[in-house]
Amino acid sequence: MVQTTRSLVHNFNAGPSILPKEVFAEASRAIIDFNNSGLSILEIGHRTSLFQPVMEEARSLARELMQLDNDHEVLFLHGGASTQFMQVPMNLLNENEIAAFADTGVWSGKAIKEAKLFGHVEIVCSGAENQYTSLPKSFHVAATAKYLHLTTNNTIYGSQWQDLSLFYSCNVPLVADMSSDILSREMDFNKFDLIYAGAQKNVGAAGVNMVVVNKNILGKVNRVIPTIMDYRNHIEAGSLLNTPPVFAVYICMLTLRWLKNLGGIAVIEKANAAKAKLFYETLDSLPLFTGRVAREDRSKMNATFVIENASLEKEFLDLCKKEGMVGVKGHRSSGGFRVSMYNALPIESVQALTDLMRQFAKTKG
Repeated sequence: MVQTTRSLVHNFNAGPSILPKEVFAEASRAIIDFNNSGLSILEIGHRTSLFQPVMEEARSLARELMQLDNDHEVLFLHGGASTQFMQVPMNLLNENEIAAFADTGVWSGKAIKEAKLFGHVEIVCSGAENQYTSLPKSFHVAATAKYLHLTTNNTIYGSQWQDLSLFYSCNVPLVADMSSDILSREMDFNKFDLIYAGAQKNVGAAGVNMVVVNKNILGKVNRVIPTIMDYRNHIEAGSLLNTPPVFAVYICMLTLRWLKNLGGIAVIEKANAAKAKLFYETLDSLPLFTGRVAREDRSKMNATFVIENASLEKEFLDLCKKEGMVGVKGHRSSGGFRVSMYNALPIESVQALTDLMRQFAKTKG
């Protein structure tokens, strides 16, 4: 029998990232024999009575957890969130119309680039002048904008919009990339007309998008939309317009089921707040380390920080690796360190890391 050391690893990867242990247990059984069918989940037909209940449960669980109204539909679509950078404007923006954007870093920048292929873009606020270390709070959105797009959490820089009500009075449809903090905190999801998220952080495995869309904003562009890119076709087909990423959707279903059984978003929000509090209080107590983001904008999902003495960076990373802490190295574009604390990360992992930080600071401070 192959022995595993998973319990010794603390997974701080930014994505693909940690999943609940319960999901692995169920998924591993399904790979061998799915629901006593004699078939693996990897080989079942997507239009069979074996898989259709999986898709239905995944969509139903997302709807229940997010408390969505009847105008909003849940879709599980191919690709990562980057696919949505172009699918959103393709469905919502005519060539002569304006889409408003909050520029808060790399991912919003990529969305802006794709939107320009379909219409006009107006950047209503930007954190570029501060190297995205804080979020811009002052902005004006023209009433003629077809929608306002924001990225709710920034994995690279470690910032997060803490008060999304700032956008509720803009009087234009709201579109949000929630890839890295979806289902991590309570909010009125119905305030958003389109939400998209790559699943590989809080929802499931890489290879599938979860999209929540208000049906009332669709069908208003003049262009001909390719069949596979039209949200309306996916809604009509119940996310089965073409062969979905079956296994990735199944992992999403199991993860959403885990979250519901845990008590839902309110329960996980408290757990996430406790993890973030432990980490940031430790960070601020150790002069050796410095946080990169304004305190009021710090992300509860992705904490970024540096060591002022750059010569110690490799030594700290080597120590993390030795102690079974993976994913602590910062994004390749920004360097430093990044600690991702998604829903499935236990607080024990954060405790182990903060203990290590204190130990390192004591010896090097």
